Parts: sequence; structure tokens; C-alpha cells
Amino acid sequence: MRKIFSKWIERYFSDEEALLLFVLLGAALLVILTLGQALAPVFAGIILAFLMQGGVNRLKQLNVPHLLSVILVFLAFVGGLAALFLIVMPLAWRQAVNLFNELPGILSEIQSVLLLLPQKYPEFISEARILELIDLAAAELSQMGQLVVTFSLNSITGVMALLIYLVLVPILVFFFLKDGAAMTKWWVSFLPEKRDMMTSVWTEMDDQIANYIRGKAIEIIVVGTVTYITFIFLGINYAALLGILVGLSVLIPYIGAALVTIPVALIAFFQWGWSSEFMTLMVAYGIIQALDGNALVPLLFSEAVNLHPVAIIVAVLVFGGLWGFWGLFFAIPLATLIKAILSSWPKAKQHPIELEESGV
Repeated sequence: MRKIFSKWIERYFSDEEALLLFVLLGAALLVILTLGQALAPVFAGIILAFLMQGGVNRLKQLNVPHLLSVILVFLAFVGGLAALFLIVMPLAWRQAVNLFNELPGILSEIQSVLLLLPQKYPEFISEARILELIDLAAAELSQMGQLVVTFSLNSITGVMALLIYLVLVPILVFFFLKDGAAMTKWWVSFLPEKRDMMTSVWTEMDDQIANYIRGKAIEIIVVGTVTYITFIFLGINYAALLGILVGLSVLIPYIGAALVTIPVALIAFFQWGWSSEFMTLMVAYGIIQALDGNALVPLLFSEAVNLHPVAIIVAVLVFGGLWGFWGLFFAIPLATLIKAILSSWPKAKQHPIELEESGV
């Protein structure tokens, strides 16, 4: 066993660059797991600056000076951030509170509808089972109420943390945009001169990750905005809240759209019932999802992510479980990075005697 393990180590870690990359990845993971919460504003600033770097580059291609390009892009970012926190979030919060206040009434209507099922289909479901499901839903609703109370009690701490983020993150974004190239050059200076493997991985991942992250951010904004406008036009309640949910659902491939369909359909049903308005809204929602999957996604993501669907689902589950929202957002880029590292990882050539022993 020891001989097999030593051969495995020699084959995959005999290259100094591979060993260094392994140590760097391990150190980065350790920093994220131990200091992730403390360094969250820094990570957020890096991510946002990475998202906006494309805008700076485009302005520089138009012969706009670097500093002026950074200032223009940064002002657009601040304006979007102000609109988010002063217009979108308060509206969504009010609608969420209204929805929570109406949940008991909705639950009562659901109960009355469900209790009719045992009368019509006694061979499939019993009244006891319906009551059990209703009690379970009531318990979950009570737990949600406790979470809201806990959130309100901790609101002062949350407001202070939000204020810190609102001050620190924009400052970090500005300096990452302004001095990002110098910071990258400083960091690279600590790496060995011979870094063919790292260069290969970076070359493969740089454009792909940048395009994916920017494209995904644009997709969230476009899908959420179009959904909100459509829902406002059709007159459904909680349009802003549903628009945000539909926009964020694109983060989870394959199952995000299916999951968010449930609250959309339920709210539409309890507002209109089985009416033409309900069918019109569901058809419009289906058209939005179809256009997103068949037109917007191919337009934004010109280079398809070469990952198996099972690998994508596993990445979403693993990274989403580890890091929540950001884990979902970066699940596919991280999975693609792992694939690129595995593809570029150097392997020591087997000795002819070893090949003969293995039967090759």
C-alpha cells in the first residue's frame, strides 16, 4: 500500500509547479473558510471590480484615459447601487411583508381546497393525511414568523454591517479598478519564473470566467427586469418580489426556473383562480423562460461551458452548500476551474518497467 501511495505521489506531485499550485489552492481555501466572513468586503470588491473591468477596457479602447474610464464606470456602479437600495429593495421588502401578513389567509384557502380532495378522490388520499400536511405547513409558517422576529431584534447589528459594506465595498471597488494591474503584477512577482502550468490554466479560464460572471449578472438583471415589467402590466400582486426571485433563479441551472415557478403559479392562482388572467400570466412567464434559455443565454455566453450536466448539478450543490449565494453564483466557474486544473496537471511519465508490470 505504501509503495502504491508513493508511486501516486511521485506521478502527480513530482513537478514543483504542480506542488506549488496545490499549496496555493489549499492556502486560498483555508483563508476563505477561516477568514471568509472578515474578508467578505474585500472579496465582494474584487468580484464587483472584475465585473466592471470589461467596461473600463471598452472605454480605454475608445481612447478614454484610464483614470477617467475608472471614474465613469465607478459612477455608473454607484448610481446602480443607489437605485437598488433606495428603490428596488424597499419595494421588494414591503411586498414581502404584505405577503407574509396574507399567508394565514392563503393557508386557510389552501386548507379549504385540500379538504375537498378526500371527498372527490377517497381512494387516493385521506382527510387525516390532508390535516397532517396542513399542520406541517402551519408549523413552517410559525417558524418563518420566528425568523422575522429574530431578524427584527438583530436589525441594528444588520444595519451597522450594511453601512460598513456600503462604505468599504465602493472604496475597494474603485481602487481595484484603478490599481488592479499593479496589484496583479505585484502578486505575480512572488511566483516562480517558470509557471507554464499556471499560465495555461489562467489563459484557459480568464476570458471564460470573466464572460460567464458578467453574462450571468446581465442575465439576472435582464430576466428580473423583464419579468417585473410583464407582471406589472398583467396586474399580479407582489410583482417586484417575484421579479427578483425569477431573476435570481437563473443562478441555479436546470432547477432554478422550476422552483421559482411554484410561487409564481400559487400567487397567480390565489389572486385569479383558474381564469384567463391566470393562463395569460403563465403563458407570458413561459415565454420569458423560453427566450432566456434559447435566445439570451446563447447571446451572452458565446463559449459554452464544457461540463456534463451532472457535474454542474454537483457543483451547485457543493459550492452552494459551502458559500450560499456566492457559491451558487460561482459554482460553474469554480467547476470549470477545477476541470482546467485537472486537464493541465502535469503527470510524470511511467517507467517502461512499470508499464510492463501494468500490462500496457
